[in-house]
Amino acid sequence: MTANNGRVRVGLVAGGLGAYWPQFPDLLPQLKRSADRVSERMRALGADVVDVGFISDAQEGAAAADKLRAADCDLIVGFLTTYMTATMLVPIAQRSGAPVLLINLQPTESMDHATFDTGQWLAYCGACPLPEMANAFLRCGIPFRSVSGYVEDERAWAKIGRWVRAAGVRAALRRGRHGLMGHLYPGMLDVSTDLTLVPANFGGHMEVLEFDDLRVRVEKVTDAEAEAKKKEAAEIFELADSVNDEDFSWAARVAVGLDRLVADFELDSLAYYHRGLDGEIHERLGAGMILGASLLTARGVPAAGEYELRTSLAMLIMDRLGAGGSFTELQALDFQRGHVEMGHDGPAHLAISDAKPLLRGLGVYHGKRGWGVSVEFDVKHGPVTAFGLRQGRDGRFAFVVSEGEVVDGPLLRIGNTTSRVDFGRDPGEWTDAWSATGISHHWALGTGHRLADLRALADLMEVELIHVGA
Repeated sequence: MTANNGRVRVGLVAGGLGAYWPQFPDLLPQLKRSADRVSERMRALGADVVDVGFISDAQEGAAAADKLRAADCDLIVGFLTTYMTATMLVPIAQRSGAPVLLINLQPTESMDHATFDTGQWLAYCGACPLPEMANAFLRCGIPFRSVSGYVEDERAWAKIGRWVRAAGVRAALRRGRHGLMGHLYPGMLDVSTDLTLVPANFGGHMEVLEFDDLRVRVEKVTDAEAEAKKKEAAEIFELADSVNDEDFSWAARVAVGLDRLVADFELDSLAYYHRGLDGEIHERLGAGMILGASLLTARGVPAAGEYELRTSLAMLIMDRLGAGGSFTELQALDFQRGHVEMGHDGPAHLAISDAKPLLRGLGVYHGKRGWGVSVEFDVKHGPVTAFGLRQGRDGRFAFVVSEGEVVDGPLLRIGNTTSRVDFGRDPGEWTDAWSATGISHHWALGTGHRLADLRALADLMEVELIHVGA
């Protein structure tokens, strides 16, 4: 979550040099009108705006810094309306505890040079202090980013919106509660993650769970609750003939238990795996998770199998960017058509299915013990982004990103999510380049081209981003 209500909280401060106001009486009212419009447009981006008003000198800047620090903002936006000194904004950047975005938005696209006097020109002079701020921020060790344009410049507002979205995702990670239930899939060294690295890299809380935490909740599910979950699933999914009622009922019962687990521990994401043995209860729980985990993922609580903590976090990031984000790995390469086939058995993000998702009954799960119902669909055709988190030798996380397009083509009908992705290059070359980044064998696949959004998030979080292009 962000702020206290799931919305990103943006602190806004506008400013200009107070020495101008007695010299040009019409200037400050004009600048304040621009500041009011910026505040209005910022709210239209879906942000809760903490507007501390207009500052004219260093003393007012210091007072604004204290107000913004107390407001616990996710992003501070400094609006350079005209020239102002660095002493007015540096304290705000230093004390706020949030990343800072400077915006230089002049009133219109261009001045009327034939009629403007000095006071009117100064309303267009927000660009003047921007290099000063950049230099001062650099020397003070403050990360610097800016957007320049004019007040109704949609190009500029698209960039500002990107920073606001990124700040919201950063806040969701910093305040998030991430569950890890079960144990590592034996032998998957790439999946193993030191739990301390999550708060070290992103912030947030790691909740270590046992399958018994799920078991006791599933045991308390009533027949009526299970039937209600079956009815819900039957409305969302097409049911294949291979789905038998016993397996469907068990999956529904586990789904209700998962809902309670997530609510009781206030989880924002979940990664899980349990091997089990000879049909005992923990094996049955692990095999019955796919339906409930997919329903959770679709409502914004990503759940990833195979104990894939970093991929559950990647799925969370993609979901908060509005891209969905489905659990994914490589499946095959189609050199005839130039496509990379990718997907996974297990939980999927139903909101990005190209058609009504299918529940298919499987008598055996490949590579896993147990049997039951599994989700099958193709991600919506059109632009997509593959996005994963790499853990380096030094323990630092990095973003790995590649944009492509889901296209038509034959798909296997084996109870897996499967998509054909055209990355604009030979599929073998793309696979080698993707693997060379050091990505693990799972990642999130989301809709839309999200490289620009992920670059903004990487900047705010001071995380390396590796782009695998065409």
